[in-house]
Amino acid sequence: MMHRTAASSREILRAAIAGALAMAVAMGLGRFFYTPVLPGMMADLGLNAADAGIIAAANFAGYLLGAVLAAYGWAAGHERRLAVGAIAATVLLLLAMALLSGVAALSLVRFAAGLASAFGLIFTSGIVLSIGLAHRDPRVQMAHFSGVGGGIAVSAVLVYLLSLAPVCAIPAWRVDWIAGALLGAGGLAAVAWLLPRPTGSARAVRERPIAWTRPLVALMLSYGLFGIGYVVTATFLVAIAREGAGSPLLECLTWFVTGVAAAVSLLVWKPLERRHGVAAAYLLAILVEMAGVVATVTLPFPSSALIGGALLGLTFVVITAYGLQLGRVLASESPRRALALMTAAFGVGQILGPLGAGFLAARTGSYALPSLAAAGILLLAAAITALGGVLSIKSR
Repeated sequence: MMHRTAASSREILRAAIAGALAMAVAMGLGRFFYTPVLPGMMADLGLNAADAGIIAAANFAGYLLGAVLAAYGWAAGHERRLAVGAIAATVLLLLAMALLSGVAALSLVRFAAGLASAFGLIFTSGIVLSIGLAHRDPRVQMAHFSGVGGGIAVSAVLVYLLSLAPVCAIPAWRVDWIAGALLGAGGLAAVAWLLPRPTGSARAVRERPIAWTRPLVALMLSYGLFGIGYVVTATFLVAIAREGAGSPLLECLTWFVTGVAAAVSLLVWKPLERRHGVAAAYLLAILVEMAGVVATVTLPFPSSALIGGALLGLTFVVITAYGLQLGRVLASESPRRALALMTAAFGVGQILGPLGAGFLAARTGSYALPSLAAAGILLLAAAITALGGVLSIKSR
């Protein structure tokens, strides 16, 4: 490990903490807080699975737009302002969810929240991961992406604790969104203070166009299919738990287990990555996630929800992190564009996933068929990864 000065050690620590908190707010809350609050919204507003899928798909459409916009050079030199601004917007949009009703209004807010999440992910990651690479410290990446799981775990506990509070005139799900916004505001303040500023004039240099190769195309396709395959469980897991038992504690445990597993997932997968490489770990994680999606609708309850949640948490952050790392290797002269375009491919999958799953669940009265279909799509993603030359990528 390279020798570090006290100043460089502080920069690494600040980047790791800021990255973790930024991902906790932008993704753990901005993206995934919808999942534990969804059952209460469905009950109070009379939403069915198709309605819930439409609102979720709107969020992913905004995420896609944000990823596409971030792929262009207009943001060069403004990454930090955009990252902090996106997290601030996420906090305001969490609050807006508490004030509105109706599929159209909620979909509009979630669309904007998706755009903010994409900006938060891409611009924060560009700063934080560059610092980790510059100092050759993989712990920065691990801390950064663990924030997603940390945000999920905290949100699960928050929603459960609020369910124990005395009944008030305001519907419980609206209180949940208000509390989520307050929690996010605390994270925003910390990120605005800690997030390092990009240094050097090179930050303002526009990247070259991406040079497309067969492995890069295969990686993009598999990453987009992963977006479809994971999002069904990630959107409806707590609703599935509520159908099985209707216990707020079990709903909390299901989402909490998912979050904790996500928070430690990169650490758990590190030995395999060191031994076999990032590409092999990426492929195996897709297959493990496929098993988790199947488990949610085939194992007896409540182990189905808990095991499915654990396997989802152990894989989706890993697939995201390793996929983006492989993209940076394959497009080394255009890392931000690769990050943005892979996020866009992921976003397309996420739009299709909840729309199709919500429709099938509404028609069949069960989440079994959409979950099994999602598992089949993950299997296809694994096949494309194996056959498309991705395993030949040397990245450790």
